[in-house]
Amino acid sequence: MNLSLKGKNAVVCGSTGGIGQASAHELASLGANVILVARNEEKLKNTMASLPSQDGQKHQYLVADFSFQDKLKQTLTQWAEQNEAHILVNNTGGPPGGPITKSSPDEFLSAFNNHLICNHIITQALSPGMIKSGYGRIVNIISTSVKIPLKGLGVSNTIRGAVASWAKTMANELGEHGITVNNVLPGATGTGRLDEIINNKAKSTGADPAAVKAVMEGQVPMKRIGKPEEIAAMVAFLCTPAAAYVNGTSIPVDGGRTGSI
Repeated sequence: MNLSLKGKNAVVCGSTGGIGQASAHELASLGANVILVARNEEKLKNTMASLPSQDGQKHQYLVADFSFQDKLKQTLTQWAEQNEAHILVNNTGGPPGGPITKSSPDEFLSAFNNHLICNHIITQALSPGMIKSGYGRIVNIISTSVKIPLKGLGVSNTIRGAVASWAKTMANELGEHGITVNNVLPGATGTGRLDEIINNKAKSTGADPAAVKAVMEGQVPMKRIGKPEEIAAMVAFLCTPAAAYVNGTSIPVDGGRTGSI
């Protein structure tokens, strides 16, 4: 099984923490040159310095804030004019939680822009290089809410579903060029995002955060929260030559929590 990414350039968004950072490390460990994308330059520098480079990789970073789509497009387009990306990991922090009945239109628009529109901008900038090289892997880190909406995450459920439909459509259009587009759906994973969800739920219900976390763990057949590196392992596999015929899928990595086949 060919898992080598030596000589491949992997652009990883939201890569200074959580699943994005873990994915960057996993891709680098398989030999990829990693191009980190995030808004905090200091964190980008620190993350880049920590990446494996056993195959002589030359890692890079791009400073980009998803709140400014025009600047994001300019940054990625300029990079793509001089480089070819073979791998793109679309990843950004989830929208604030809360019931859908209390969510404002602006919350939906903001989430739509930060997730779907930014994914689209970056994919449009990088996919021509993938077509030219004959190798492309686009992996979108979304959520298990694509399968079953999660309580208290109204905006997120809505936008994540839109991203999954966008990705399936993109997979249909790019597949003939040797480019795959797949979605990884993390369940409850030990990141800052999960801490935020736990604390918000504890605050709204008056429960102890530890008790909230224990309930979450109890809902998982494996009775534990996932680790970022466990999600990253699936992300990395989908980027390898071995996964060349896996296309247009949404794969939960959730310890079995999602109640559907």
